[in-house]
Amino acid sequence: MSSSKKILADKSNIIQKNQIHDDDTGSPEVQIAILTAEINNLTDHLKKNPKDYSSRVGLLKKVGKRAKLLRYLSSISLSRYKKTIAVNNIRNRLSGSNQN
Repeated sequence: MSSSKKILADKSNIIQKNQIHDDDTGSPEVQIAILTAEINNLTDHLKKNPKDYSSRVGLLKKVGKRAKLLRYLSSISLSRYKKTIAVNNIRNRLSGSNQN
């Protein structure tokens, strides 16, 4: 099974782990978790294939989108932001600012 098919198979598990309520499939937490899985997958791929520039561009787009979602989440609820970065093992970008 290829890694992209593996992510699609695990997508329902990722959604269930990060959803806020039973019908939740599009909250920032779920979107961030799915993007994190895709980013980790692309990172592993690029370690094996360092000259795959189109995948690198896709990776950078996903990282940018995740950063925007994290910024949005931190602006609406700092506690949800902290929980999301803890669950997904993402570095805290707000640690240098005065929002603790």
